[in-house]
Amino acid sequence: MMEMPPLQFTQTNGIRMGFYEAGPKTDKPPMVLCHGWPELAFSWRHQIRALSEAGIRVIAPDQRGYGATDRPEPVDAYDIEHLTADLVGLLDHLGIEKAIFVGHDWGGFVVWQMPLRHPDRVAGVVGINTPHTNRAWADPIELLRKRFGEHMYIVQFQDPAHEPDKIFGSRVEQTFDAFMRKPARRPDAPAEEVVAGVGASPRLNLAFPQMIANYDARHDPRAPILSAEEKQVFVDAFTRTGFTGGINWYRNMSRNWQRSEGLDHTVRVPSLMIMAENDAVLPPSSADGMDKLIPDLEKYLVRDSGHWTQQEKPEEVSAKLIEWRRRRFG
Repeated sequence: MMEMPPLQFTQTNGIRMGFYEAGPKTDKPPMVLCHGWPELAFSWRHQIRALSEAGIRVIAPDQRGYGATDRPEPVDAYDIEHLTADLVGLLDHLGIEKAIFVGHDWGGFVVWQMPLRHPDRVAGVVGINTPHTNRAWADPIELLRKRFGEHMYIVQFQDPAHEPDKIFGSRVEQTFDAFMRKPARRPDAPAEEVVAGVGASPRLNLAFPQMIANYDARHDPRAPILSAEEKQVFVDAFTRTGFTGGINWYRNMSRNWQRSEGLDHTVRVPSLMIMAENDAVLPPSSADGMDKLIPDLEKYLVRDSGHWTQQEKPEEVSAKLIEWRRRRFG
């Protein structure tokens, strides 16, 4: 695969996981890079190269339901307990005691859970775009339904008939054409001036399945962030796997909330929050108050970046990861 180390496999937590590794095996603690939706380990291609060339050991898995990794059938096989245990199994396979976990988008939710559920395996955490929050006061799906309505994509994703999965799966190239672009305007722009799907204000269009169904790249003024060759990697992977595995992560949000009752949400390891100035789905303001849950927290703002930060601003993200890793861990 373009710009990637050789694909390796391990059995972990009942599944076969594909992953990529680079950098010196003697480097400690390594950095484990966890992608979001709809992405792959390939989303970290720039960081894998930069970090490994800086002498840092780096590991990037295709997570459960994605790419080269197994896609179990049961929906509850994608809850946060499974997703975090997968990463513990990956460390076990590689003989690693502790790692720094770096996560973007859904991967961010997973890595912030690692020190809560497996504190003895976590040296540090980096969230990219995705903040760490306390447990919601009510079921998150019901909160999203109340704020955004039935057409909000995460609410739609709860559909047991898998209609959103079918829409994306029948329009794979359209999906990546539409998603993998820089935002058209600032996040606070009026809804009618923002390309559908850019933001998380109630005024904005978060009906992603319908957006994809009606999307025509010829009329999209936003700049793509992927080359034709890079986009093809995503298209080929999701044409083969479909989208259900990744969407099943969303189908466990209520389950995750129910099962997290009583869990201490304090993160007690060195942590870094990288925010993107123009990500309206996960804006910098969503990270407000994180210091109340994370005593050892640094924040860093990437300007002029939308949601796909490690691919939109790869040099800046890689440089910050390297600087923070060296300063905090040697």
